[in-house]
Amino acid sequence: MFTELATRLTGSANLLHQMFKTPNDLDSTVSKIKGLEHEADNLTHDIIDRIDRTFVTPFDREDIHELASELDDVIDLIDGAARRAQIFRIQRTRPAAVVLAEVLSRAGTTVEEGVRNMKNAKRVYGVSEKLKVLEEEGDAVYHQAMGALFAEGGDVLEVIKWKDLYDKLEDALDRCEDVGNVLQSIALKNA
Repeated sequence: MFTELATRLTGSANLLHQMFKTPNDLDSTVSKIKGLEHEADNLTHDIIDRIDRTFVTPFDREDIHELASELDDVIDLIDGAARRAQIFRIQRTRPAAVVLAEVLSRAGTTVEEGVRNMKNAKRVYGVSEKLKVLEEEGDAVYHQAMGALFAEGGDVLEVIKWKDLYDKLEDALDRCEDVGNVLQSIALKNA
């Protein structure tokens, strides 16, 4: 079920990247992301429900709950970014948003790899390190984008919109790193 949840994360991150590359089909893409977010919510609920009904779990109940919650949180942030883009009616995108969404897409793929290989501590450690590097890459893009946004000035509403969108993308990247930390903790406990 964790793998199913991770595939929803990867799918939504890929759609978000596509949306920022070509925002002309915003409503359709946001709807697809919302669908994946809804599926992820159901999977998270099922995982937590199974914790309550299972006497013996494959690893600590707290770890199961934390991993499911962290994965769901990333998807919620991706959905939040997409919905904000729709609410803000973005018609043109900014190059930094495309780059941030691309880094987030790579982080989603990396999270999925980590979840698929949860039982292989060496692979999980590698994934965790890769997520840290991706988060740092995203931070660099984020800081540069925010600096440019405020240096350029211009329409105040546009500045507010893009600041919020950049914040959501960066928050999602931070949460991907958090997933890597949870996976690493689980791998360490079960090695």
